[in-house]
Amino acid sequence: MPLLRPTAVLTAIEDDLIEEPLWQRLMANAVVMALLTGGALRLYRSAVLQYGWSNSWLWIGGTFLGQAAILFLMATLYLGNFHAKSWLWRAPLFAVLEIGTEAAVSYVLLRMGLESAGSAAATLLDWQRATLRMASFRMIGIPLFALVLALVSTVVRAFILKPTPLPPAAPFEPLEPPTP
Repeated sequence: MPLLRPTAVLTAIEDDLIEEPLWQRLMANAVVMALLTGGALRLYRSAVLQYGWSNSWLWIGGTFLGQAAILFLMATLYLGNFHAKSWLWRAPLFAVLEIGTEAAVSYVLLRMGLESAGSAAATLLDWQRATLRMASFRMIGIPLFALVLALVSTVVRAFILKPTPLPPAAPFEPLEPPTP
């Protein structure tokens, strides 16, 4: 599957409309991708805080890069289903939906007593602060990433990929009037 497809939902082959596979339709759905991303990021964070060693700067940096990789990979999988022109509104929409999902999962984990702030259990005030930090990073990071992705894909299409020449058009032949 190419990163930037010319069509988003349906492909016409010999006058029949064939639907895309389910997994491809799910990747083109902002709500589904935001739910998967928000849930995966929050569960990744919980697992890292629960089972990881946080006394090493290398570990802390690696977990941050792992979280950023998950976020931007999922954003790429979602945005890659559409033309770059529509990313102007799709990237912030994805960010808002992802923030809401991640905040909701974090709140559920907080109420279950599984959310931590450092070595102690998180409180509602910790949850609010963490949600604001997360929202500011996501609302700035995802649209900037979409902008860089659009620039890179434009450069790749313009300079690296060889344009395929179109076949020569058939000469125009006027229709003959019907014979009686």
